[in-house]
Amino acid sequence: MAHSAAPPPTDPYGDYRRLNDQAARTAIEGDEFFIAEGPTAIARLIASGHRVRSVLLTQAAYDRMADDTDSGLVGLDAPIHVVSRAELAEIVGFDLHRGAVAAADRRPPPSLDEVLRSSHTIAVLEGLNDPENLGAIARSARALGVDALVVDPRCIDWYYRRSVRVSMGAVLTLPVVRATPWPDALDTIAGHGFETWAMTPADDAVSLWDRGLAMPERLAVVLGAEGPGLESATMARCHRRVRIPVDDAVDSLNVGAAAAVVFAERARSAGH
Repeated sequence: MAHSAAPPPTDPYGDYRRLNDQAARTAIEGDEFFIAEGPTAIARLIASGHRVRSVLLTQAAYDRMADDTDSGLVGLDAPIHVVSRAELAEIVGFDLHRGAVAAADRRPPPSLDEVLRSSHTIAVLEGLNDPENLGAIARSARALGVDALVVDPRCIDWYYRRSVRVSMGAVLTLPVVRATPWPDALDTIAGHGFETWAMTPADDAVSLWDRGLAMPERLAVVLGAEGPGLESATMARCHRRVRIPVDDAVDSLNVGAAAAVVFAERARSAGH
């Protein structure tokens, strides 16, 4: 059943078909809309101001969320479709255990200049190809006072369902901008007064714990993809190369964990 007076589209569940087929989803969503999964992510989606197209829930999920004043469902101006768990699995293509998905329109990203003018701490991501890492970084950024994410042209789409889910919807509440050309955008970032730190496990990089490493007023934490890390041309554009000291038995941290460590140190230094 649909809790909406609006006439149903030809396929009221069209936004949710074949969720487990990435190629199909890319074709279906394009750059028009995205999917959020799970009650927490949906609540943050609704609170973020993105226009919700519809919500699709099992009866159990609907009962839980309808009784929760923080869920955002009460008064939501969008169709809410309630189906059985078997029907949900048939629609999306697999058994969705959280029983809750929503579709929403993408928001036009801000310009790089707009983001830089209003920020003091940003995370700059180069070549990240894992949606879980991007989601984890967004969640840590939102929790630890990072103002915005800047991604390079090769970085994955921050609206991927897995990125939204892993971030617990936090990526929807952060300004995110794709910076081009790259790595020239680093010069633009520096031109706005940001000190750029290229994060690397290299032994000759300055330690994050070095007492001589002062936190700048404006900081851009530059992080590369798991494995290859930052390109040499990118590191050459940054003011500093910074490492997180780890035990010799481990060569480096996962990029999501490394980001959280740097964000936390930044927050601690700022007295947050």
